[in-house]
Amino acid sequence: MSLLRIRYQTIEFGDVDIHVRTLRDNLEYLDVGGVAEKLGISSATWPLFGVVWPSSEVLAHHMLDYEISGKRILEVGCGIALTSLLLNHRLADITATDYHPEVESFLLKNVELNEEKAIPFVRTGWGDEDSGGLGVFDLVIGSDILYERCHTSLLSGFIEQHAKAKCDVILVDPGRGHHANFSKKMVALGYSHTQKKPASDYLDKPFPGQILSYHR
Repeated sequence: MSLLRIRYQTIEFGDVDIHVRTLRDNLEYLDVGGVAEKLGISSATWPLFGVVWPSSEVLAHHMLDYEISGKRILEVGCGIALTSLLLNHRLADITATDYHPEVESFLLKNVELNEEKAIPFVRTGWGDEDSGGLGVFDLVIGSDILYERCHTSLLSGFIEQHAKAKCDVILVDPGRGHHANFSKKMVALGYSHTQKKPASDYLDKPFPGQILSYHR
């Protein structure tokens, strides 16, 4: 079994540079001991955590000037955690979560690359009852995490478990077709919602999705 091939890149946000160590592409695979397989992560989906997707760039750009003072922030399904790294640079109170067993090691390396303080990380699934004692948050963010219709119930339930009574939720969805169902579940939990097309001239291709915002 060959070692993973990785790449290093710098992503610019105005005058802020965020350095990331990622998989070379989404064809890489190295599940030592079958850890990911035991968690239900297939060889086809294994690499998805390890590359920078357009949705994650959109979320990070959106959070560049977002008001973060006094807010405890949670990134769900963080993958390479580009937005968490940017918010960490802004000295935000950011915690990252993901289900994939390799995310934490990449996050540690990327924090070192950017010479910033450690980012708290919890490996958890959306159906986990305790989720590692995460607690509750003022702001929950995520990008491209509504892969399947069943994820709408799991994610809304997870957010409800970790949202304060007053909470904002911001998701970037590339247009997978499940956000309407998710929005209905969030409205049932007491949230109002809006959606908008982001400016995305920093991407190589036009972005087909939207920024979904929920407030309670």
